[in-house]
Amino acid sequence: MEKIIVGSLNPTKVEAVKEVFSHMKVEAIKAPSKVLAQPIGNEMTRVGAINRAQFSLENGEGMYGIGFEGGVLFISGQLYLCNWGALLTRNGDLFTASGFNIPLPNSFTVPILAGEELGNLIEQYSNKIYSRSKEGAIGLFTNDLMVRKDIYLQIATLLKGQLLFTNKEPK
Repeated sequence: MEKIIVGSLNPTKVEAVKEVFSHMKVEAIKAPSKVLAQPIGNEMTRVGAINRAQFSLENGEGMYGIGFEGGVLFISGQLYLCNWGALLTRNGDLFTASGFNIPLPNSFTVPILAGEELGNLIEQYSNKIYSRSKEGAIGLFTNDLMVRKDIYLQIATLLKGQLLFTNKEPK
């Protein structure tokens, strides 16, 4: 059975990979993003996901490494949530995909630019613990109609689809 290594110990991310890649053995390891603790912008967030996937592949015994990174980005001055995933194969193929964008409160902008992490701001804003392993920011701002796992299920599905397409594509 092929094995995929997830570059995270976060149960939400690991469970999403297990669900989407149910035909593979899934293993999780702690992997550094090598970007800011709170990535800003699509590029930095994407690079964080790639770094986690690469670390997973280099430090695990799987055929595939997968990494996810949550970040924020600015669109016309408005702060938004963003998420990226990356899948790297032993053959050197790299696949990336992003998830949902949803606006965040304007009051988050200054603390984010000062280096505050989104998770901490969510807890302060909501006066409750919004675990990074459960609802996340997306859960709070969609009244739990969509939760963090939904983001990672979507991204993992997009990555799997690219992998399957490439494996069927004539070389």
